[in-house]
Amino acid sequence: MTPLTSGGVSVGLPTGWEGEIFNRAPELGGRSLGGPAADTEIARNVIHLANFALPAERGDFGSGAVELMSTGAVLVILFEHGPESVDTPLFARSGVPQLTADEFHPQQMQRTLSGQSGRQVFFNVAGRAFCLYVVLGAHRQREVLVPLVNEVLRSLEIEPAD
Repeated sequence: MTPLTSGGVSVGLPTGWEGEIFNRAPELGGRSLGGPAADTEIARNVIHLANFALPAERGDFGSGAVELMSTGAVLVILFEHGPESVDTPLFARSGVPQLTADEFHPQQMQRTLSGQSGRQVFFNVAGRAFCLYVVLGAHRQREVLVPLVNEVLRSLEIEPAD
């Protein structure tokens, strides 16, 4: 596995996979840059991992990439939320999840695309909150594709929040 490391996150990429970890500038929610809450906002990690060529231009949750997926393709996205999310009920699940094929469904896609299925899981680890969003190129091949996802997730290492 080839290591990919940035922003306190490390993941191993199997042969044939590619990925990127980038830092998304904080959302200011309409506040001015000098507003009181702006100083506490932090940038968020967005991690894209795939067993197909990722397009240079794509949205945080895979728009621009999911449209290019073939039946054997897998897209794994980790989107980090701020420290204020860690102790909320949505992120109560602790530890990096392992997924099962029956958890995937076409209706769990951000946008339904024919034949594809997805799974979204919220979790926390090391004092950090994440959304895991996975898209499979073919719902009917989920028994074969989900083990590939779990292999990548087992290699994920997250350092504690500062």
